[in-house]
Amino acid sequence: MSSCVTPTVRGDANPVVLLHCFDSSCLEWRSAYPLLEDYGLEAWAIDILGWGFSDLELRPPCDVASKRYHLYQLWKSHIKRPMILVGPSLGAAVAIDFAVNFPEAVDKLVLINPNVYATRSGFTKIPKLVAYAMASLLKSIPIRWYAKVLVFDGISLSRILDWTNVGRLHCLLPWWEDSTVNFMLSGGYDVSGQIKKVKQKALLICSERDKIVDIKSAERLQNELANATMQRVPNCGHMPHIDKPIVIANLIADFARSGTSAKRLPVSYFVNDLSYIEERTVK
Repeated sequence: MSSCVTPTVRGDANPVVLLHCFDSSCLEWRSAYPLLEDYGLEAWAIDILGWGFSDLELRPPCDVASKRYHLYQLWKSHIKRPMILVGPSLGAAVAIDFAVNFPEAVDKLVLINPNVYATRSGFTKIPKLVAYAMASLLKSIPIRWYAKVLVFDGISLSRILDWTNVGRLHCLLPWWEDSTVNFMLSGGYDVSGQIKKVKQKALLICSERDKIVDIKSAERLQNELANATMQRVPNCGHMPHIDKPIVIANLIADFARSGTSAKRLPVSYFVNDLSYIEERTVK
């Protein structure tokens, strides 16, 4: 039932495991993932159970406990080493929940514009028919288009269209509505009581122009976590790993390699048809 992008090379260092936002997929990382591989990192981009492109023909439960257990089984079967777990937006709540319940599986956390204080318990009280209507609306092109306008800061119409199409691909799977409704009616993530239990070192990456999550909530999270630092990304919206993949890949790689000897080398590459030459940290 797992869909993910697996690394081409596996090494001795702890792998970087990339989660995604609410009702999204591993395709969020299509710009940043190749850059992380260029750093020599072992990177996994994983679809959380119930979202993405996993085969859910059997309609398994997709509540928080099922998502957590499924990720653990994937880690136990294939990754098998403590990981740097990266969670953007609601993916940060997924990462915190997992790190608290399975601390042996997580070495460090990277939380991007973390959406961890919102409560969704009200969804448990809505009729199932209404929940299906909401899910149907959620996958519509106008709603997905509007969401991209909110999360990105000043990108072109062509890129908004591109990410609208990419962002709703997984919604076309026949089990998507059932999985989404199951998650909604279960109440979703509420990790506010788990934050102070996180023992892992954490990096918070926060966009200065985020229209979805106020940066003050990230500052609150930094204060509540036992060992956290924050990096701000200027001129960027809610999804910097899409908007500014070079910056985010650089921050993740530096954090993953912190404490190891490294040197700077110039590397040239293309992102979104633009050419870049930049110094990168490599072993």
